[in-house]
Amino acid sequence: MKSLFTQVRSYERSVQLLMVNQFTINLGFYMLMPYLAAHLSGSLGLAGWLVGLILGVRNFSQQGMFLVGGTLADRFGYKPLIIAGCVLRTVGFAALGLVDSLPALLAASAATGLAGALFNPAVRAYLAADAGERRVEAFALFNIFYQAGILLGPLVGMVLTGIDFRVTCLVAAAVFALLSVVQIRALPPRRGHNTKSGQDTGRESVLSQWREVVANRPFLLFSVAMIGSYVLSFQVYLALPLEVRRLGGEGESGTVAVALLFAVSGLSTILGQTKVTAWCKARMAPGQALTWGLFSMGVAFAPLLLATAVPVPDGGVGRWLLASVPPALSALLLALGTMIAYPFEMDTIVRLSGNRLVATHYGLYNTICGVGITLGNLLTGAALDAARAAGMSALPWLALLALGLACAVALYGLHRTGRLAALPAAEARPAAA
Repeated sequence: MKSLFTQVRSYERSVQLLMVNQFTINLGFYMLMPYLAAHLSGSLGLAGWLVGLILGVRNFSQQGMFLVGGTLADRFGYKPLIIAGCVLRTVGFAALGLVDSLPALLAASAATGLAGALFNPAVRAYLAADAGERRVEAFALFNIFYQAGILLGPLVGMVLTGIDFRVTCLVAAAVFALLSVVQIRALPPRRGHNTKSGQDTGRESVLSQWREVVANRPFLLFSVAMIGSYVLSFQVYLALPLEVRRLGGEGESGTVAVALLFAVSGLSTILGQTKVTAWCKARMAPGQALTWGLFSMGVAFAPLLLATAVPVPDGGVGRWLLASVPPALSALLLALGTMIAYPFEMDTIVRLSGNRLVATHYGLYNTICGVGITLGNLLTGAALDAARAAGMSALPWLALLALGLACAVALYGLHRTGRLAALPAAEARPAAA
């Protein structure tokens, strides 16, 4: 098996840079965001609903603008949108550390969300364009860099926030400022091949492009079927930590158990992603890999479901093991399911787009899944509260398991009926701008 360094070096310089960029983007983002709520409620003394409003504005501005970001990337090229997103996040993160009025905080939060909507579709479309026929392997490597940033970011942020949260904000802003400069100087211009009947997308209206994407029925069916994967994977940040805290408490032992969740999730991806992708690609069609990925993510909640049948110890090592081992196993299986599905998921979007308006397709896909995550988390939170009130602790895990299996069945149906097959491509490969 080739080393990670050798695999990355086998791609064009632009692809290498995009992978490093994604690590840096996640490093800067996750060194700040996990500690923002505590800063807003503690240092600034804002009410809980205001904290929720500020954080919600960031999420809404990102999820709601993905389609716009993808459309702009297809019209003006990928590089300008990537740079614009990084510059905007530089400004937003710096402002979060320097301002304390509510209007300014809302504007800064909205800016950080809009930044993600600008560069996320563009990065993925650019990577797909320059990776060519090696898209699946490229997205597997991309996920390693992605997870490494998520793993390292909070650790760096914890150290910096221990000094002062404003230091964290300014360092995160500096990371994005440096990233902006590097991309301005080193990232080659790139456009997708978006012609249709010999006409460039620049001569088409935005609404006509959106109508074309929305009329892509196989793509929409695939997007809806994949919502479950995002709802399930997000439980590493919602349901699993809540379960750990419920059984393990809020003290140091509970904190260690929560940290174990993120370590298991991140490290397993970093160590296993390329091996899992190579194994799946050699033995499965993309639709089959997606089906097995969703199946694994559904089954991930079986350890927690089985644990509800075990009497809860009053304390000691037994209680800590019950609080930490089943959630850690679930986190591992969720990571495995994501490792199986993610590279094929990203590749399938390109194939279903017919290699046209790729960034717009990524943008709409992110918006659909983002709305699904929001609704899924609301329902999951309600299920957790209802289960505790009714003394039916197995209910949330049973529901999440059923969601994973239902999505797996849906993907298998799309695969068997040929709806995941590639549409006719506009050209074999996009041309550089």
